[in-house]
Amino acid sequence: MKTLDLITIGRSSVDLYGAQIGGRLEDMSSFNKYIGGSPTNIAAGAARLGLKSAVITRVGDEHMGRFIREQLVREGVDIRGVQTDKERLTALVILGIRDQQQFPLIFYRENCADMALSEDDIDPAFIAEANCVCATGTHLSHPRTEAAVLKALRLARDSGAKTALDIDYRPNLWGVAGHGDGESRFVESAKVTQKLQSTLNLFDLIVGTEEEFHIAGGSTDTLEALRAVRAVSNATLVCKRGPMGAVVFPGDIPGSLDDGESGEGFPIEVFNVLGAGDGFMAGLFRGWLRGEDWPTTLKYANACGAFAVSRHGCTPAYPSWEELQYFFRTGIRNKALRKDDALEQVHWATNRKGDWSTMRVFAFDHRMQLEAIAKDVGVDDKKIGSFKELCLKAAHQVADGKAGYGILCDGRLGRDALYQAAGSGLWIGRPAEWPGSRPLTLEPDLGPDCGGLNEWPAEHVVKVLCFYHPDDDEAMRAEQEETVSRLFTAARRNRLEFLLEVIPSKVAPIDDETTARIIDRFYEIGVYPDWWKLEPLKSEEAWRQATDAVKRHDPYVRGIVVLGLEAPQSELEESFRLAAGFDLVKGFAVGRTIFAEAARNWLAGKVSDEEAVADMAARYDALCQIWDKARAAHVKGEAA
Repeated sequence: MKTLDLITIGRSSVDLYGAQIGGRLEDMSSFNKYIGGSPTNIAAGAARLGLKSAVITRVGDEHMGRFIREQLVREGVDIRGVQTDKERLTALVILGIRDQQQFPLIFYRENCADMALSEDDIDPAFIAEANCVCATGTHLSHPRTEAAVLKALRLARDSGAKTALDIDYRPNLWGVAGHGDGESRFVESAKVTQKLQSTLNLFDLIVGTEEEFHIAGGSTDTLEALRAVRAVSNATLVCKRGPMGAVVFPGDIPGSLDDGESGEGFPIEVFNVLGAGDGFMAGLFRGWLRGEDWPTTLKYANACGAFAVSRHGCTPAYPSWEELQYFFRTGIRNKALRKDDALEQVHWATNRKGDWSTMRVFAFDHRMQLEAIAKDVGVDDKKIGSFKELCLKAAHQVADGKAGYGILCDGRLGRDALYQAAGSGLWIGRPAEWPGSRPLTLEPDLGPDCGGLNEWPAEHVVKVLCFYHPDDDEAMRAEQEETVSRLFTAARRNRLEFLLEVIPSKVAPIDDETTARIIDRFYEIGVYPDWWKLEPLKSEEAWRQATDAVKRHDPYVRGIVVLGLEAPQSELEESFRLAAGFDLVKGFAVGRTIFAEAARNWLAGKVSDEEAVADMAARYDALCQIWDKARAAHVKGEAA
């Protein structure tokens, strides 16, 4: 049974991309980490476009190998074909953007894990699940990896699958250029040409740049090279021509490249060519494997290549299917696509990872309140950190490894709890505001430009509480909006999700329109939270107006969570019932209702660690059950 659209086979690496643009690689001082390697990029890009993709490769039994595995899972790529090599390290690539023509890169691939791929790693049953198997050129450069690729291709053809080759010529990976020539895309080599031509008959589709067809065809005249490839292969040939798009030759090679089939191109600013070909391949597969005609298929491919050329990184630059359709509707509004704010918002929102359709969040990010309790019972504030570790234990006890649970915890008093929560599967929100401040000020550790966010782990969600009311005076409103905007911009720059909490009832009287007016205003000034955290609204009309306001501005928002305001459980039960009637409300983020009594008793030495954890776990679990019951009743009512 064909359960996969595409299996790619070959390189996988961790790309360390220089964050500074326009300088030498020697002078770059910080790097962003992404998955890389042509087959790995293609599989991830294809998954973003809705194809069911998988990759066959090897990674090391270390942190970088686990990073690749975890990222592929997040991207929706099947990793059954990813083998862990206990003897070799995961490949690394260090890259930079020098200018529009220079993109230096260094391959660290000496005896790397993916070059140990062998025939034993090719499972016939797995290959039989695919509609297409795509190989890339590098793995034809070594007898062991070549044997693995040839086995996969034979099995694919036997099972009726299509086969494709991305020539992906890197001279130094074939041993015909030095380590310092990673950027080189073409060095003539009769040996490489001979090796490639010995396999070209195995493919239904062959894709390459003009230079790559030069090496495959053994001539620096592109038409002559294409004819040489055609002499040994009946494959459809796709020749990429940079800013001139691409042309397809299903049959005989005509007298001019312009006579090939073509598709719509997208003239945009060239920012980064690295990985553009892999994005192109992902778009090409979306069209080719779904039976689109060549003009449509090339339109997809050219657009995906344009996204890659205009952004930083390889896989992170590739579009989602929703983003691609949005781009086709709106067209090019700014040739530097990464500077089109509306497009970038769609890119961000439709490529976020993780399923948080249910949110049961234990909020113990409280600082001012716990400091007051500690003062009341006469203990040092340092004990608050230990109490927050008990809060985390209660959260883990209730979550028990299941999805849909999270915490809110600060990094000042709750640092050790945050450290312990890392990688645990919990959703983690972290406050940025100075407690109780109005006008809003931020925690000092963030710095005046919020530069401190660059120290936050990627899984942390930036949460900010703003005591904001739409009827605030102009000076107050302007100051608070500027602070929220600055923090939001910094969160996006650091690729961190953003949660905006507003509590207008603590400022002035509210009505059914108040929260909706606040939501409208923040979107108006360009703040697009991934999450909203709202106080319990008192009527269905207030919830309707609030949720409609969010949907009107951001159809891709993660959702809304309801806060507790230290309400007793009976009141929360009623507020949950109201909120659960709106699908955009995903759950709750409640704190003092859960921990207040345990905090006072534990800090005063009246209960043990175990008793405090048990008390909080019982209260947290009860709220989880109340929410789940309320949401289930809503779903049942809709079904009826």
